[in-house]
Amino acid sequence: MTPLRPDQSQPTHDRQLSRAEPVEIWKARKFIEQHSAEELSLNKVAKAVHISANYLSEKFKKVTGVNFVDYVARARTEKARALLEDVDLRISEIGFAVGFQSLSQFNRVFKKLLRKSPTEFRASLLKRSKARRLRKSSR
Repeated sequence: MTPLRPDQSQPTHDRQLSRAEPVEIWKARKFIEQHSAEELSLNKVAKAVHISANYLSEKFKKVTGVNFVDYVARARTEKARALLEDVDLRISEIGFAVGFQSLSQFNRVFKKLLRKSPTEFRASLLKRSKARRLRKSSR
C-alpha cells in the first residue's frame, strides 16, 4: 500500500460532481479525525453521528472506498508520520498517543501501510534532513 495523500479517502472528483458526500459520512470522518487517539469502535462513531452501525459500515465503505477499521488505522498512521519527525518522542509514545492499543499493533499497521517500520521511517526522515542541511551548508 502506498502512503496516503490527505484527500485519498474522499470520493474522487468525478464522484463529487455526481453526488456530494452524505452528511453522516462527513460527520463520521470528522469524528474519527478528532477522536482518533481514543479507543474507537464502529458503534461509538455511529452513535456520535446518530445512525446505526450497520448503515455506517455499509455507507462508509461505499462512499470512501475504505472500510471503517482501515480508515481509522490510516488516520492514526498519518498522525504518527508527523510525530515521527520529533526525535524527542519515543516511538512507543507516538503509537499510544495516536490511538494504537499496543506497540506491536502500531508497528504492524504502520509497516503494512507505509512499507517501513516506524523506526525505518524515522531514520529515512533524519537521513533526508541531514542531506538537506549538507546541501545548504555547501552553497
